[in-house]
Amino acid sequence: MPSLLSVERLTKRYAAHTALDDVSLDVPEGSVYGLLGPNGAGKTTLIRIINRITAPDSGRVLFRGRELAQEDVARIGYLPEERGLYKKMRVGEQAIYFARLKGLSRSEATRRLRAWFEKFDILGWWDKRVEELSKGMAQKVQFIVTVLHEPPLLIFDEPFSGFDPVNANLLKDEMLALRDKGCAIIFSTHNMASVEEICDHIMLIDRSRNILSGPLEEVRRSYGESIWRLEYRGAHETLDAALKGLCAVVEEAPGVAALHIAEGRSAREMVAAINTAVEIRSLGEAVPSMNDIFIKAVSWGK
Repeated sequence: MPSLLSVERLTKRYAAHTALDDVSLDVPEGSVYGLLGPNGAGKTTLIRIINRITAPDSGRVLFRGRELAQEDVARIGYLPEERGLYKKMRVGEQAIYFARLKGLSRSEATRRLRAWFEKFDILGWWDKRVEELSKGMAQKVQFIVTVLHEPPLLIFDEPFSGFDPVNANLLKDEMLALRDKGCAIIFSTHNMASVEEICDHIMLIDRSRNILSGPLEEVRRSYGESIWRLEYRGAHETLDAALKGLCAVVEEAPGVAALHIAEGRSAREMVAAINTAVEIRSLGEAVPSMNDIFIKAVSWGK
């Protein structure tokens, strides 16, 4: 897919602090791009630059192949981590107000909002005051007004914060549906489980620099250590003897073994040797989790 948004060598400094240091990324259309990193790494600064809330000291942001302009901000839906609704306004009127700011007519805004409110099971709260909403319901309203004008680029900063598992799954499903319709989504989070569930690409920022980026599965496999998990039926002594010089058995329990292929040897040789010794019940490469990769990559950068 072509890139909807490209960030080229952004640098941003505040006095003696460097918030971004030569950061680049490409967000393809129809994808979820995970923006990861510890607190203070530079994620918020990057998002603020993309939204033209602040300007970089150097570098540029391209939107559909040309430099991002102020009018392009109307084509971005942004849900910040710090939420904010006017507590004394009625829910429906406030949602219409935000929709009108994004260019929708009142009638079109009302039509779309009622459809979304019904989908999220909050239509009964249309005439309630915002202060009567639970935190989760308020977040649903803010998600709706973020996506209502159907922008091609969406930016979600910790969108699942405070949600119970059922409503978190509801939002995940909607994000994936928007992606499948062609939206490019930037998803900033600390939740590595969510990254594995919905992200197609990731970038890890640490201490203002891009230290790791690429398609999710490629990143996971690049951090693999050629560890294979075997479940088998048979004697472990027979297995150990068959694999001698071919694999190191790095972990073993009855009927289970973790194997590390020796340098210069192949997975095909390993499978052939196992077959001569025991009955294979399952065998697969152990790919590290994003949580493991996050910890390892940030630790290496220190």
